[in-house]
Amino acid sequence: MASRRDQIKLSDAERRELLELERVAIVSSNGPRGWPHSMPMWFTVRDDVIWVWTYAKSQKVRNLERDPRATLLVEAGVEYTELRGVMVESEAVIHREPEVVADFGKELTVRYSEGISSVEGDGAAALEAQAAKRVAISFPPLRTRSWDHRKLGHTY
Repeated sequence: MASRRDQIKLSDAERRELLELERVAIVSSNGPRGWPHSMPMWFTVRDDVIWVWTYAKSQKVRNLERDPRATLLVEAGVEYTELRGVMVESEAVIHREPEVVADFGKELTVRYSEGISSVEGDGAAALEAQAAKRVAISFPPLRTRSWDHRKLGHTY
């Protein structure tokens, strides 16, 4: 008989679907005093790698420059019986190249803006200006854990 952990694990397709549907990843880095520093971030997924962007001088960037280890959590559900999520352990990669950052900003804008399929003209110029102060961060997965309590059928 499969363990409870194996019973509730998301398949690759289920994991991808959850990451497509949910809109916020909690990104936890190691703060300067040794305490976890957890922040909600909008994200996209490229080839199974979660990406975010933020200001280059933010605390999370300083934390990741000092120690690239991070844990990301994307979850859904309110009641225990409907909880599902993905946790990713990673060593963050900070991307500072203006074109990479600007392209990612456009991708993020399309994901989080209803009715927008591309960013051009004034919108693109505004994002390119923002990119000068920002970085994109990718989180290649080193270890992934997932769960879907709905698979237990209300039995625990």
